[in-house]
Amino acid sequence: MLTRRSFIVTTGMTALASTRVFGANDTLRLGVIGAGQRMKGLLDSASKAAPYQIVAVSDVYGPHRDAIKERSNGEATTHLDYREVLDKNIDAVIIATPDHWHVPIAVDAIKAGKDIYLEKPVTHTIDEGAVLTKAVRGSKQILQCGMQQRSWTHFRDAVELIQAGSIGRVVQVRTYWWQNYSRSWAMKPIDQQALDWKAWLGSAPAQPFSDEKFAHWRWFWNFGGGAMTDLFTHWIDVVHWAMKADQPRNAFMLGDKYVFEQWDCPDTIQAAFRYPGFDVVYEGMMSSSIDDGGLEFRGTDATLKIDRGGFTVYREGVQHDQNPVMSDHSYRDGTIDHMLNFFECVKSRKEPNAPVETGVAAARAGHIGNLAFSKGEQVSWPAKA
Repeated sequence: MLTRRSFIVTTGMTALASTRVFGANDTLRLGVIGAGQRMKGLLDSASKAAPYQIVAVSDVYGPHRDAIKERSNGEATTHLDYREVLDKNIDAVIIATPDHWHVPIAVDAIKAGKDIYLEKPVTHTIDEGAVLTKAVRGSKQILQCGMQQRSWTHFRDAVELIQAGSIGRVVQVRTYWWQNYSRSWAMKPIDQQALDWKAWLGSAPAQPFSDEKFAHWRWFWNFGGGAMTDLFTHWIDVVHWAMKADQPRNAFMLGDKYVFEQWDCPDTIQAAFRYPGFDVVYEGMMSSSIDDGGLEFRGTDATLKIDRGGFTVYREGVQHDQNPVMSDHSYRDGTIDHMLNFFECVKSRKEPNAPVETGVAAARAGHIGNLAFSKGEQVSWPAKA
C-alpha cells in the first residue's frame, strides 16, 4: 500500500503546503474582532505559524475581551465597538463573530485599509456574496476565507489526485458530519451584566437575551444557518475545489428538529445537490458524533475517502477491495498552514489559498440548501424570476 510520501517520491508530485518561516522582524500587528472560542483556536494556530502581536480586541462580552488582553500580556487595548479596532495601526484583522456580522465588519475593515482573515461562512445571506466580493475586488486588500482545508497538505494532495483523473470520472460525492451538542457543546454560564446584548444583536431583530441563542447562535436563522453553513460549507468547498465547479443547478433538503426543538435550524439533515455532471449528498445530525465528518469521492476507477485525519484510496476490481491501495495521514492541523499562508500573503500581496470567491461559493451552496428546506421543495439555481 502506498502512503502519500511514497507516492510523492514515485510520481514526482510535490507537497504544496508553505514551509517558509518568518524572521524575527516580520511580526504582524493584528486586531481581533469577535473573541470567543473560535478565535482562541485561530490564535492558537497563528501562534504556531508565525510571530504576531495583538494590538487591539473588540467583543461585546467583557470576559472575552479580558481573555485576549491577558493573552497579549496586557498590551492589547480592549473595545466594545469593532470600529475602534479598525482605527488602530494594525496590518490585519481576524474576524470570528457570529455570521450575521461577517460581511458588515469585513466591508468596514476593507474601507479602513486592513487585510482580513474571515471565518466561515463568509456570508449570512446569498445576497451578501456580491457585496463582499465587490468590496474585496474593488480594493487592494487581502482576504483569506476560513476554509482551512485549502492549505491542509493531504487535502491539497487529494485534490491533485482527483483532478489528475487518478480515480476515474467522479459522478457522486458523499459528504457527512455528525456532532453531539448534548455532550460536547454544553453552555457556559453567562454574566449578562458584562454583555451588551443589543450590540451583539446588531442588525438582527430585537429579542430578549437567551443563553441558548448566545451560546448556540449557529442554530438560529437570525445569526447563522445551521449545519449547512457551519459544517457542510467546509466540505462543499473541497468538492468545488476538486471538481472545478462551484454552483449547484438543483438542490433538495430534508430537515427535522428531532432532538433540539428549541433551535430554529434542523438538527437532522439529508440533502442532495446536482452539479454539472455529478451529484453531492450530505447527511448529518447533532446528537451523535460517531464517525465525525468526511467526504467520499466515488470515481469509476477508485473511491477516495478523506477527512481531517487523512485520506485513503480504494481501487475498483482489486482483490479484497476494502484494503486501500494508497493512504495519507495528516501530521498537523491545517489551520496552522492556513494562517501562515494568510500572513505570507499580507506581506507578499499574493492571492491567498482561499480567496473571497471560494468562501462566497461555499456559503452559497449551504444557503441554497437552506432555501430548499424553507420551501419544502426542490429548487433550481440560479433562481427563476
